[in-house]
Amino acid sequence: MRPLDEKETTAVFEKLFKFTGPNLKHIVERPATEGPDEAPGRYCFRLHKNRVYYTSESIIRRATNISRDRLVSVGTCIGKYTNSGIFRLTIQSLDLLAAHARHKVWLKPTAELSFLYGNAVLKGGLARITDNTHAGDGVVVYSMSDVPLGFGVAARSTQDCRKADTNAIVVNHQADVGEYLRNEEEL
Repeated sequence: MRPLDEKETTAVFEKLFKFTGPNLKHIVERPATEGPDEAPGRYCFRLHKNRVYYTSESIIRRATNISRDRLVSVGTCIGKYTNSGIFRLTIQSLDLLAAHARHKVWLKPTAELSFLYGNAVLKGGLARITDNTHAGDGVVVYSMSDVPLGFGVAARSTQDCRKADTNAIVVNHQADVGEYLRNEEEL
């Protein structure tokens, strides 16, 4: 387990900024509330076996007593690097993204199951979308009862969604909570 280097930090922050925007500073500067120490410090990012973890400094200090080959996980895994070196956010980062999301999409109850099976969001299943969402922005997908279901990338802007056909794709799927069942071995 080691700190991220300059290139890795840039890739992680760019991906998080896509979903959180200026709220990224709240994630980075957030004081830690977990850990055995009285003053656990701040949260930070660490790389272990091509996975990026978000954890408190107090837990990291304690994890240094465990050998690298025996350490399975420390903190919340927010993403991983693929074999080609591309950083991808994983579904475990949903709680972090949902708390600091800039753009949100709410689904009708009939479209929730389709999204949880890994399909894109169609305009017919869209209940609400935040204003000023542009194509290519990262969005967090919610149910109508404000339960975060996953995240994706907006395929159309808010204005284009109003004019679009009911079968037009509004949000391209990236991750959803159904992955806990579908990809259980990999998580």
